[in-house]
Amino acid sequence: MDEAVARLLKSDDPAVRWRVRRLILGEPADGAGVRALQDEVRRSPRARAILRSAAGLHPYAKWRGAHWALLALAAIGYPPADSDVFPLRDAVLDHWLTARYLRDRDVSRVTKATGEAAVPRVDGRSRRCASQQGGALLAVVRLGVDDGRAELLAGRLRDWQWPDGGWNCDRRPSTTMSSVNETLLPMRGLLAFADATGDRQARETALSAAEVFLCRRVAWRRTAPAPIAPDVMKLHFPVYWHYDALAGLIGLAEAGLLGDPRCEDALGYLESRRLPDGGWSADARYWRTADHGSNTESVSWGPTSSKASNEWVTCDALTVLTAAGRV
Repeated sequence: MDEAVARLLKSDDPAVRWRVRRLILGEPADGAGVRALQDEVRRSPRARAILRSAAGLHPYAKWRGAHWALLALAAIGYPPADSDVFPLRDAVLDHWLTARYLRDRDVSRVTKATGEAAVPRVDGRSRRCASQQGGALLAVVRLGVDDGRAELLAGRLRDWQWPDGGWNCDRRPSTTMSSVNETLLPMRGLLAFADATGDRQARETALSAAEVFLCRRVAWRRTAPAPIAPDVMKLHFPVYWHYDALAGLIGLAEAGLLGDPRCEDALGYLESRRLPDGGWSADARYWRTADHGSNTESVSWGPTSSKASNEWVTCDALTVLTAAGRV
């Protein structure tokens, strides 16, 4: 493990070095060394490309729109309260807090028309892709660019929470269980908001959402010894709105819940995936680099190979294992 950390600290990418020093080694956010690294991140080709790529696109354009740009900048340690981020913040919050998302409507079934007029609610369950507002909340809080609207995002997420603790946008009236995909970012966003503001309701909402993952032992079905889905057992970076075992563990680490015995199997699985060089690989990816088209990125997030370490996945894995007391 020490060799893996030492190798990451020599990375050419300042964002990787920042993630190691903050998330693995636990250096304080206001330390001179960490702040200097964040300034290096701000000036890095990666950060400039992410900012530049969002210009002129729909805020939710995958994966270059302002929504995804904010999440990426928050993940790489971009410095807080930077004015270059304000236009992206405004585009994202203006989009996710339009009138349709501030109204609720009880309906017997969801149609295109009802979904465009308000947030539909069937049998008491709001059918909303809460990963969108949750991701926006996480990004603006982590980047220190909240203009007062983060509280409104947090309130909407609380309003939409399902009885089992999570969220789901499945239109079928028969659906009564939350989705891990739609629950992870709201949980993380609410935790970040609670950490930044001391909001007790937000923390309670987030901790109740954690049960969606814990009752599935992070990566397995509730009623069978099988993975939630084959892709959940693969490691990715970034996961965007998707879900895998490592992403679930990151969220539970932020909630301080890795000591729950229901995390044990997922932690053991993560340890079993360590490569001989001490790192972890990215098994698959949701992005591609191209001049145009869908699911395109402005930057590369490293190799996808079962035999080669990926710096970003390795950082996440070591962050989890450190928080779990296994490093």
